[in-house]
Amino acid sequence: MHRIEINTRDKVEFLDVTGEIQRLISNSTINNGICYIFVPHTTAGITLNEHADPDVTRDIINRLSVVVPDKADYRHVEGNSQAHIKASLMGHSKVVFVENRKLVLGTWQGIFFCEFDGPRRRQILVKIISG
Repeated sequence: MHRIEINTRDKVEFLDVTGEIQRLISNSTINNGICYIFVPHTTAGITLNEHADPDVTRDIINRLSVVVPDKADYRHVEGNSQAHIKASLMGHSKVVFVENRKLVLGTWQGIFFCEFDGPRRRQILVKIISG
């Protein structure tokens, strides 16, 4: 298993981690298989989406803030219920195929770490399995 360390800078941000995950695959001995990506945090997530136009991630962040506003009738005493909800909506894991030591993604797809309660020090866990 590999760990990618991330230091987020903003309360809410999407970081394109496609290149870092691809480097792990390129440096592995696995030619074909599966890449498991897991975020072990309750207020952060992972998603696949367009990484050619940064406005797409901005639009996702903006729409999530409308659907799950910072201030609402939340009961969680730490005051970050919105971060937990957004992370649950994004999800905490993804599985991506690997062929010829490359991630199998659509033309415009990238892998994004989703921060909802930053800035913080975070991790992404990655497991590459032959198959």
